[in-house]
Amino acid sequence: MKEFGARERAAGPREVPAWRRLAVLAVLAVGAGAVLARAFELQVVQRDFLTAEGNKRALRTVTVPAHRGALRDRYGEPLALSAPVESLWVIPAELLAAPEYWPPLSKLLDYGPGELRRFLNARREKHFVYLRRHLNPAEAHRVLALEAPGVFSQREYRRYYPAGEVTGHVVGFTDIDGRGQEGMEAALEARLAGKAGARAVVRDRSGRIVEASGEVEPAVAGVDLTLTLDLRLQYVAYRELKGAVSEHRARGGLIVVLDARSGEILAMANQPGYNPNRPGDRDSKGLRNRAVTDLFEPGSTIKPLLVAQGLELGKLRPDSVIDTAPGFFKIGALTVRDTHPSDAISLTRVLSRSSNVGAARIGLSLGPDAVWRGYQKFGFGEPVGAGYPGEAAGVLRDASEWGQIATATASYGYGLSANALQLARAYCALANDGLLPSLRLVAGGPAVPPQRAVSVKVARQVRRLLEDVTVGDGTGVEAAVPGYKVAGKTGTVRKHAVGGYSEDRHQSVFIGLVPAENPRLVGLVMIDEPRNKQYYGGQVAGPVFSRVMQSAVRQLQLAPDGTPLTNTAAAPARRPRT
Repeated sequence: MKEFGARERAAGPREVPAWRRLAVLAVLAVGAGAVLARAFELQVVQRDFLTAEGNKRALRTVTVPAHRGALRDRYGEPLALSAPVESLWVIPAELLAAPEYWPPLSKLLDYGPGELRRFLNARREKHFVYLRRHLNPAEAHRVLALEAPGVFSQREYRRYYPAGEVTGHVVGFTDIDGRGQEGMEAALEARLAGKAGARAVVRDRSGRIVEASGEVEPAVAGVDLTLTLDLRLQYVAYRELKGAVSEHRARGGLIVVLDARSGEILAMANQPGYNPNRPGDRDSKGLRNRAVTDLFEPGSTIKPLLVAQGLELGKLRPDSVIDTAPGFFKIGALTVRDTHPSDAISLTRVLSRSSNVGAARIGLSLGPDAVWRGYQKFGFGEPVGAGYPGEAAGVLRDASEWGQIATATASYGYGLSANALQLARAYCALANDGLLPSLRLVAGGPAVPPQRAVSVKVARQVRRLLEDVTVGDGTGVEAAVPGYKVAGKTGTVRKHAVGGYSEDRHQSVFIGLVPAENPRLVGLVMIDEPRNKQYYGGQVAGPVFSRVMQSAVRQLQLAPDGTPLTNTAAAPARRPRT
């Protein structure tokens, strides 16, 4: 055996056959070729497909919210602002796997016992669920400091309304995602919202951002916009309106103050109100901006416009005398009555004592076509287009549908309807020497030329006639403004009821111009269904007008026109229904 091994070693190593070496090389070559082919397929042929598939699983585009533009009053005071906040989100499966974090999280986020667990279980298959939205940064930091698995934060913006309910009806509010829902927030959504941006990020399988690839598209902030409101005057108007509605136990009310020359809305308030900062206040009862969306019959406040048309057509003169004896007259089934019967009275007395008989006789003498054209020239039957959403256009039936009864009732303000802005705008024409302006709620932009409603001469004549409404035994003495002449008109409108008009449900209205000689302001107050003993427009709405305008003339530093202060003496115990 030893000898055999020695012979083998002496012979040297045995040569490997050539075919075996070639076979091994061939196998290695085939393997290398397969690897290279696969690499070529993956890196070249299927590169785009595989990249796309990988991105689907890891690359995400995250929305970068745009900063919403602010709303401000005419002097730059903030009405709506957006502040940065944090919103917490969670991957439910990860947090469910760490129950030791549930108690401290529940405490910080105000979840009840077991509520957080149930919340997560119901959404365990999802990879993104909001825990709490719009937390202030300090609150979010306390939650994130727990380092609970699967809990993350993202930056958002929350809308704040510094004036709260004072401007709630005008400004409106946004939803939790920052989209305008009511008021000017909704009307100006396209300009306020801006444009959200996008940022590319890489997430791991749990949804965590592990790499930011930069912005794909930068966010574009919304535009800051200025409203025509004067926040100082808005505060006063809202306070006085709210106090009057409470005092008279009324169903609601509204007030509008306009710049007589430009048509800019300086104040607009409603009751009931709501605070846009509190989502729980946003119920249907308080959301309506009644000055824009609600229609009412103007009642006796239409009479100055009727008189203006009569003067314009030459059918009346400022010294005309109207026969109202014996204080009533019949037109078919209609009986028109005055609360305080008179005989022949001047045109001034028709307005200052608010004679329905006098107005009806004037309307019938003009005829339905002339009365209709007069109201139409003052903007009735068409929206004012101030930019507030949901405006009601009003109702002014064509004159072809009017008979004698419709003509008579339209002459003292029944059978047609308008919203508060339409009626206030009509009085702007009287204040603005016959020019009917376009109303505006957003400052800036091209001004729309006013329309001619009546001549300069007629507008001034009507203003002088209306000065007697707030002096002496006029129906609006409680609307007087100390030191200033006021041209105004009262209205006490009976509301519709089943089968006709209610005897105990009224709308109390006063509308006036200050100062009467050269008006700068037009104000309208309407109190809906006052439930105390007083319900006449001069008694209920007049004092609100007076207090608001006293503040307004001080704020705007309007020079007194020398009216004796005795104009503010107490009104007579009894006043005619207007």
